[in-house]
Amino acid sequence: MTAVLAAAALVLAAGCSPDGGGPASDGPSAASPPATSASPTGSPSPSAPPAKGAVTVVSTLTEGLPSPWGLAALPDGDLLVSSRDEGTITRIDGESGAKTVIGSVPGVAPAGEGGLMGLALSPSYASDHLVYAYFTTESDNRVARMLYDERRPAGQQLGAPDTVLRGIPKGTVHNGGRIAFGPDKMLYAATGETGETGLAQDKESLGGKILRMTPDGQPAPGNPFAGSVVYSYGHRNVQGLAWDADKRLWAAEFGQNTWDELNLVEPGKNYGWPEVEGKGGGAGFVDPVAQWKTADASPSGIAVAEGSVWMAGLRGERLWRVPLAGAEPSADPQAFLEGRYGRLRTVVAAGGNKLWLVTSETDGRGTPEAGDDKILRLEVK
Repeated sequence: MTAVLAAAALVLAAGCSPDGGGPASDGPSAASPPATSASPTGSPSPSAPPAKGAVTVVSTLTEGLPSPWGLAALPDGDLLVSSRDEGTITRIDGESGAKTVIGSVPGVAPAGEGGLMGLALSPSYASDHLVYAYFTTESDNRVARMLYDERRPAGQQLGAPDTVLRGIPKGTVHNGGRIAFGPDKMLYAATGETGETGLAQDKESLGGKILRMTPDGQPAPGNPFAGSVVYSYGHRNVQGLAWDADKRLWAAEFGQNTWDELNLVEPGKNYGWPEVEGKGGGAGFVDPVAQWKTADASPSGIAVAEGSVWMAGLRGERLWRVPLAGAEPSADPQAFLEGRYGRLRTVVAAGGNKLWLVTSETDGRGTPEAGDDKILRLEVK
């Protein structure tokens, strides 16, 4: 597919998509044109959503959050949000926005793009009350789970971390950090290559990968490489994971100097980094389904709602909508909220046409104003 783009890439410092950038102009400026709507199996795809969508900011749920990163919705509608730099988890009342720090995660060593990042609830949360977190320590990135006991005093409600997976490479940049349980109830983790590009193609390394494991951190049944948690490889820095209604896995990935990517992830496939950035990698590499100039995106979290992938942009300071027809975009991606709220870190589906959106102005690369950072309540179509 031919990419249609309106904004030029900027020269990036230190080989990493810079996360600054000012307000964007109105209108879509990126990504792939409409494509065929066949699914990977060749079966007919469901009806596509409208080519043009809409976003309404219904309200600001809460504000004054320090370096928010991960977000998880509790069964009662409240939210848990992690602070990357403070290493704390805060509960947000889903109606009033009131904030309560439930505890700190021991061992978090924030620096650069590392710290306390992704959050996920156990598939059996109703009975086990386990919260999973991806975080940076002095020696590595790792995934751990903690018992959340609401009966204990505020600030002391998190149990000691039980490490599920350790040894994910850490760096000043490119630590990945998103975790999510899939429809198969397996735990997926998005990692970065820490700026050491060769890790992405090394199937023995956990860096530059999407990992799939059991809730206990063991290689999940059916993984493509025997005895390994590696699910896909050749990634630079994945920070967005979400599944569509047909249980397809989508991932957002930072590019370097040229192209940010939205990928349809399949087991055992090679997504090209550092041999290729964006489309045109040739045999052996999987092309992204959509791509953006790095000035327009620098994507972090993604969610699926109303038949579209919604992608939060850091440097791009906008929310992208990618309507889907099966395994392909059905229309050009469309940008919303350009420059209105600054850098956007995390987006989470909240049922039906609702999304939660987390801003990211206090992470050291934004220009925070009064009230930053915020969680916004959105309605989309």
